[in-house]
Amino acid sequence: MGLFDIFKKKSDEETSDQAVQQEDQPAQADKSVENAAAQQAATDNASAAGTKDKANQSEAASETADNQAIYDQGLSQSRQGFADRFNKFLSNFRSVDEDFFEQLEDTLIGADLGFELAIQISNQVREAVKVKNIKDKDQIRDLIIEQMVSQYDQQGQGEDQSMHFAPAGQPTVVLFVGVNGVGKTTTVGKLASSYKKEGKKVLLAAADTFRAGAVKQLQEWGDRADVPVVAGPEKADPASVVYTAVAKAKDENFDVLFVDTAGRLQNNVNLMQELSKINRVVQKVLPDAPQEVLLVLDATTGQNALQQAKLFQQSSEVTGIVLTKMDGTAKGGIVFAIRDSLHLPVKWIGFGEKATDLRPFSAEDFVYGMFKDLVVNK
Repeated sequence: MGLFDIFKKKSDEETSDQAVQQEDQPAQADKSVENAAAQQAATDNASAAGTKDKANQSEAASETADNQAIYDQGLSQSRQGFADRFNKFLSNFRSVDEDFFEQLEDTLIGADLGFELAIQISNQVREAVKVKNIKDKDQIRDLIIEQMVSQYDQQGQGEDQSMHFAPAGQPTVVLFVGVNGVGKTTTVGKLASSYKKEGKKVLLAAADTFRAGAVKQLQEWGDRADVPVVAGPEKADPASVVYTAVAKAKDENFDVLFVDTAGRLQNNVNLMQELSKINRVVQKVLPDAPQEVLLVLDATTGQNALQQAKLFQQSSEVTGIVLTKMDGTAKGGIVFAIRDSLHLPVKWIGFGEKATDLRPFSAEDFVYGMFKDLVVNK
């Protein structure tokens, strides 16, 4: 089942659920006592006959619902922003002519999809309109969304969104790269908290030694998560801090080492040389590390984030993206642009300040969270 089919299925299910709830509402008021008794009986039966499998299924279902709820809430601004742009575009709909396709391209570019991807989708819509002879506004709307989701799905074939770990008995090393201000240090802290709760032995390395307050900020995250932090003196050589941390992780049997690196955009050449040096230092102690090099991007910076990513791709073996501050942008199209132009998987997506607001990326939940208002209850 393709991503668009999953999206439509979720949309139909939500519409059906809402209709059932509306039909049942009057009856529920009359049966409150009966329902309460039935619910108590069901609870008692479940307690008596509960099994581990049922508990696991319930926990999995709860986690899925929680994840979708976080995506729905976190993408509310992006969803509203896209819906506003899209509805404004469709309000001017008269016929499927050249002006229509020009306005479609402008709408998609304005949503941060980028010029090239906007042209691709516009051309795909143009071809589909010809083949299917579509003239109705509702059909046009559905066709555009279908082309966007299908293009996104196709670009992601074979994409590996999982986190890679070292073999048992060896520490996993994860480097975090990106320019200052995108949320690297906060991301490291959130993931440290998450993995610590999973029972892993986590170590942090404060290799951003030049930004004022960076080391202290990471140490505060370490204190919150009860995770040790390796730090050097102010202005210390970042590579020396990393070397100490990698040796400690190996000698003391840590499961995961997260390395927070510097991100001084104004010093591109020196920054990239520094990251290369850090990689070499890591491999002196652990030849197969780092297992991940995660590039942290700020979703609110739009197309600037793509330029940053291309810069880091040229000098670092980036394995995935962490997209932060997604709850703060009305232009969610950046996720489409990243997959189209970078061919890098988004592995984590951040929706807020709490550690639990950083979630593993789900293409299904993202697509549904972005477009559901355009198809539900229409």
